[in-house]
Amino acid sequence: MPVLKFRVYWEEDESVYRDIAIKPNQTFLAFHQAILQAFEFDSKHKATFFRSNDNWQRGREIILEPDNQPRKAEPLLMADTMIAAAVKDPNQKFIYLYDFAKNWSFLVELIGVSKDENSKITYPACVRKEGLAPSQYGTKGLVGDKLVEMEEKYDLNKEGMDADGFGEEGEEGEGEENDAMGGEDFAGEEENNY
Repeated sequence: MPVLKFRVYWEEDESVYRDIAIKPNQTFLAFHQAILQAFEFDSKHKATFFRSNDNWQRGREIILEPDNQPRKAEPLLMADTMIAAAVKDPNQKFIYLYDFAKNWSFLVELIGVSKDENSKITYPACVRKEGLAPSQYGTKGLVGDKLVEMEEKYDLNKEGMDADGFGEEGEEGEGEENDAMGGEDFAGEEENNY
């Protein structure tokens, strides 16, 4: 069976994305759960997909559960809708919204189709992660092993730092010389005024 590979971008920073491989006969509910897991989000909130065009305009909606909201077209249900039913072209796009209060928005784009599935992978599967996932509730992304990743990336080590965490660069000489010169100029002006 073929496998579809989607790239799921965080809308606020397109350098943060996850590639998710899924089979065409799997549902949008499975896709929804795979996206949440890939970005380390919980599943406590409502979500929806929209079919989209190349300009990221929202089309037919695929909702998590019936909500009786009026729409131009009757929405599809994630649990009842297979991926293949909504993929109409080789560059198919979707918009995925999660937690309507926080309005997490992700741009989803079909980036590849493999002819055969990998028997060692359980689909859907996150096959690539780029960038530090946004923190769903505040600072979760900056604790534990994530902080270690950031230390390596931004070199937040203790070399050249004093006890308060400040570097010594630009401290010695520069500020003292300027203070001394400024004081002399000021004193000279005072003497001329009398």
